[in-house]
Formats: sequence, C-alpha cells, structure tokens
Amino acid sequence: MDTFEILVALIKVVAVFVAVILAVMVMTLAERRVAGFIQYRHGPNRVGPWGFLQPVADGIKFLLKEDIIPANVNLPIYLLAPAITMIPALTTFAVIPFGAPLEVAGRTVQLQVANINIGLLYILALTSVGVYGLVLAGWSSGSKYPLLGGLRSSAQLISYELAMGLAIIGVVMVSGGLTFNEIIAHQQATSWNFWKQPIAALVFLVAMYAETNRLPFDLTEAEQELVGGYHTEYSSFKFAMFFLSEYANMVTASAFMVCLFFGGWDIPFVDETQMGAWGVVLSVLVFIAKIGFFLFLYIWVRWTFPRFRYDQLMRLGWKVLLPLGLVNIFLVGLWMALKV
Repeated sequence: MDTFEILVALIKVVAVFVAVILAVMVMTLAERRVAGFIQYRHGPNRVGPWGFLQPVADGIKFLLKEDIIPANVNLPIYLLAPAITMIPALTTFAVIPFGAPLEVAGRTVQLQVANINIGLLYILALTSVGVYGLVLAGWSSGSKYPLLGGLRSSAQLISYELAMGLAIIGVVMVSGGLTFNEIIAHQQATSWNFWKQPIAALVFLVAMYAETNRLPFDLTEAEQELVGGYHTEYSSFKFAMFFLSEYANMVTASAFMVCLFFGGWDIPFVDETQMGAWGVVLSVLVFIAKIGFFLFLYIWVRWTFPRFRYDQLMRLGWKVLLPLGLVNIFLVGLWMALKV
C-alpha cells in the first residue's frame, strides 16, 4: 500500500467509527423521544435545547458512577466479557459499503473500510463471537439471574442465526457472490431483493430483532424475570459497554438489512456514478435514510409489541422461521432452474 491508500484507509476507519458512535448517541435520544410520542408523554427535554444533550449527560453519568465489583465474580472473565461483546459490535460495519465509489486524484475509492471477498461470512462470524461475551458475563458474575440470562442468549442466538443464515442463502444464490458490492450491483441491475424474496426479508427482519436482543425478543434481560439478565452485576463503564454494543449492533443489523434487501446505497432509476461528487453525497444520504427507517422500526416495535414467553420465542424460531427459510431457498432454486 502506498501513502495515499494508507491515508484513505485511516480516514475511512475514523469516519465509520465516529459515525457508529454518533448513531448510538442519537439512538439513545431518539428511543426516548419516540417512546414519549407513542405513549403521549414528553421525552427528555431538560438537558440542552429540546433535550439534545441527554446522550452527553448519559455518557458522563456512566463514567462517574461508582464501579462496583461483586465479591464472588470470576474477575478476569468478568472484566473481559464487556470487551468481547463491544469489539465485534464496532468492527462488523467495516465490510458494509455506505456510498457510491468516489473518484479522488484519478483513483477510485470505495466507500467501505474493507472490501473482502467473504464480507457476509465476516459479519456472521463476528456476530457469533459477540454472544460469547453475553454468556461469559452471565457465568462469571457468580449469580443465578445473570447465568440464566447468559444461557438464554446462547440458545436464542443459535436458534435465530440458523433462520438468518437461510434467509441470506437465498440472496447469495441470486446475486452469485458473498460481497456486499456484488449484492448491491445485482440489485442495481435488476431490482431490490425485497421484491424478489419477501419471505427471506421477513425472516431476516424477525431474526434481526432476536439477534440484537430487542423487544419482543429481549429474553436475555427480561427485567420482570431476571432483574437485568446477563449484565445484572455490572455497573459504571462496564455496563455502558454492553449498552453501547446493543445499539451498535442495531445500527449494523439495519445496514445489513438495507444492503441485502433494499439496494444498499443505491437509488432506484438513478445512476449515481454519472453525477460525480453530488451522486456520492446523495448515495450516502440515501443509505443513512434507509438505516434510519429500520432504526425507527426497532423503536416502534419495542413500544408496540409485548415480550414473548421463552417457549414462544423458541417455537417461532424453530417451527416457523426455519421452515420459511427452507421454503424460500426451494422457491429461489426453482425460479433459477426455470429461468435457465
């Protein structure tokens, strides 16, 4: 790599990291404001104009709160678990393209930190690693409630990762590649995968909520049953790392959904590459808007549907989503065979 490529890579890494952190801050405010709107009450409106500085106040609170470590924890694993959860959450966005290619000094710069040829597998691998942090946090806390939350998280994520993987297989079959650039290019040339595979999109959307431990699938926390679940014994900045991981995973999952089924940064009937720098800016804004829609959907679903029972959660994953994923693969294969 020459100096130009190293500089571009550093800029993209910093830009993506800052963007994800800012998105997390905005989501903590948006969740409260939207929840207040849905429930006919005010959200945060005291810290800063219209409550806009509430995320800053939350961050200061997490840093200044007393860091309590229970006496009976397994200390090395107890301290390591939040990092195991947070690092995959912040690094999964590296392979997601967030805009049209940009021409700089006669070179084409992909608006993507790393364009690896197994981008889909990279994300699936890292999301699978993240669950180890939850399980280890529950086990190392030396308490029954966190242990139950950790065990629930492992069973839940295994169940729904299978359905999610089957939904992705259909997309890979029609696009013929494992990179997001190939998937987006295929949708540019034809149409969004949502219109061609609505069953896969629905399966992926439901699995996405379960993978990120969001209502109505937050059985790993379940305050009424487990106090706080796997992070019951955590406080101060260590708890903030779990908090940050959940929202970062929501951002990544929304971007994942957009790239797989809604054309990524592509705008239908518009050739962004012919519009120069303005086309790149427009593609980035469209990508942000699409992610914003699914993040809003996260909040909307949370404050609309009640929490499932654990047996309902498992039944939905194994007896509904898994067969639907297999049916989708069969239909996609049949369509491709007939098309040939």
